[in-house]
Amino acid sequence: MLRLSNKLVSRSLCSPLIHQMAKGRTMKSSAPRKSDVPEGYAVDPSAGNMLRFQASLPRLPVPTLSSTVHKYLETVRPHLTDTEYATTQSNANDFLKSPMAAELQKRLEGRTADPSIKNWLADWWNDAAYMGYRDPVVVYVSYFYVHLDDMRIRSPARRAASLLKAMLPFRELTESKQLEPEKVRGIPLCMDSYKWLFHSSRYPVKPSDTARKFDPKTNNHVVFVRKNKFYEVSLVSPKGDELSAAELEVQVERVIQLAGNDKGVPIGALTSENRDIWADAREAVLAASPLNAKSLERIESSAIIVCLDDTKPVTREDISWACWVGDGRNRFYDKHQLLVFDNGRSGFLGEHSCMDGTPTLRLNEFILASLAANKVDLGAPRSGSTGADLPQPQELKFELDNQTKAYVNDACQHFDELVGKHDMVVLHYEGYGKDLMKKYKASPDAWAQLVKQLAFHKMFNRPGVTYESCQTRKYQHGRTEVIRSASSETKAWAEAMLNPEETDEHRALLFRRAVSRHLQYAAWAADGQGVDRHLFGLKKMLREGEATPAIYGDPAFSKTNHWELSTSQLSSKFLDGWGYGEVVTDGYGLSYSIDDHYIRWTITSLKQDTPVLKHYLAEAATETRQMMERAAAAEKSAKEAGEAKGKL
Repeated sequence: MLRLSNKLVSRSLCSPLIHQMAKGRTMKSSAPRKSDVPEGYAVDPSAGNMLRFQASLPRLPVPTLSSTVHKYLETVRPHLTDTEYATTQSNANDFLKSPMAAELQKRLEGRTADPSIKNWLADWWNDAAYMGYRDPVVVYVSYFYVHLDDMRIRSPARRAASLLKAMLPFRELTESKQLEPEKVRGIPLCMDSYKWLFHSSRYPVKPSDTARKFDPKTNNHVVFVRKNKFYEVSLVSPKGDELSAAELEVQVERVIQLAGNDKGVPIGALTSENRDIWADAREAVLAASPLNAKSLERIESSAIIVCLDDTKPVTREDISWACWVGDGRNRFYDKHQLLVFDNGRSGFLGEHSCMDGTPTLRLNEFILASLAANKVDLGAPRSGSTGADLPQPQELKFELDNQTKAYVNDACQHFDELVGKHDMVVLHYEGYGKDLMKKYKASPDAWAQLVKQLAFHKMFNRPGVTYESCQTRKYQHGRTEVIRSASSETKAWAEAMLNPEETDEHRALLFRRAVSRHLQYAAWAADGQGVDRHLFGLKKMLREGEATPAIYGDPAFSKTNHWELSTSQLSSKFLDGWGYGEVVTDGYGLSYSIDDHYIRWTITSLKQDTPVLKHYLAEAATETRQMMERAAAAEKSAKEAGEAKGKL
């Protein structure tokens, strides 16, 4: 299940642009100063500000065979018995010494040297992990954000209008390529995927989906969904002026009024289907009436979809469910979607195939931060004549025959069955956050990963095969690599925590060793030096008729690619939750956020005792803190005793 291992980046994206807005600075980008250009990078002024470093970004490297095999053996060790490991070690060493491995490595290095290929992995990965993946995108691929509640806005029309109005400057910066590129420690990141943020859509095609980008100038509209019905609204007035927030609010109110109380045929449910079924259904929809093709294209070409749900979610679980899947009807899952509920709460659902989470996180933080700081130009305030000159929202209608209606009914049934098999729980743990973690000079992300390992040990008495996402966007067209978070060091620490005879001082020592190991592997992954993408690439270089090396047939290989814990950190002051689905039938989706004073986990699974894992996570988090406090106290006492003895 390769496609599912691409999750969000483990970092917050409060961009400098957001901070500039909060301080009232201009949003216009200026030419980069010479000091802004990192050593070894060139600026291409013709590419636009956003892509000015793109041509000089390095290419994703191909690790050496020896380093990958060594890391592979190190990462599989905690999951195997001595006998199993001996077999795996023999297969891995045989592979390392084999002429076939050398030949595959040579072919892969030749691919990365091809000037026409910007990234040796990108096309393969995008197809295997996304476009060629045939299970429904909702649950299995999409991810969601829950927006921090804004107590000033309880009207859904006003909330939707303010979100859209705050989004438009970001769209302008992106489409004009004037957005400032992201950097990590001064190193620019690949910005190529930003083109898929707006006016784009995924399309169901056999055997592999496609995506299309539309011209924003000729498709300057947004589409609302209410009561399963789609409505197009232009983002400019008949005079060509961008709509004010008040005008947008009027248009949203009109959409809600036009939709009425009766629900329409949920054509959007088709996008929740298996991709092959949706491909067949789309052809049937197009064949049923020429009107349907026009309506679909207006939906697909819109800047973004805004789903106006008629529910009022309150609890963290309720709004997380609503943002993740909704009811399966009032959606169009092939596009990014803003979500607004009747109590003024809001969120975002990300279409994952063309980009990972960093661009959409930056978009959402831009919107929410600029609204919180009152830095959005909302336009003229509302009056009695506001919107009088605007055309009514246009319903995008569909003419369906019996065959297409049957496809829709089946899609609704399949969605209900799939979602009904799932659990979701949210643990908002307020025992501590990164302030305490930093007090003990420990990486917050590593700390949270160790808590997960301890919780899994408590539940299953063994390490969990764990995927943590790490971005590789410092390379051209880079996406992600795997941090294999379970290690021999995390196993030793978890076992020590569960052994009542162990001392806290020894547990703390093992904890720090596990943290160090996690940071080392994370650094390797960020540099494109992980295990998983390289082994994937080598296997892709096999030609027809060539035997697959034994390392791939070893049970340890499939066992340690079976991601029981699919984890990813995303921490933002502007989000009140986020998440995604599990990646294996007996596993868990385990998204998390680390704030100064809390840790929040959203846990999803196919009803694999999800509340029990929630309990163990809270227990493990508390026990980790208590262990570190006791160990620090014991160390302090020993030091004071030693000093006192020295004075005698």
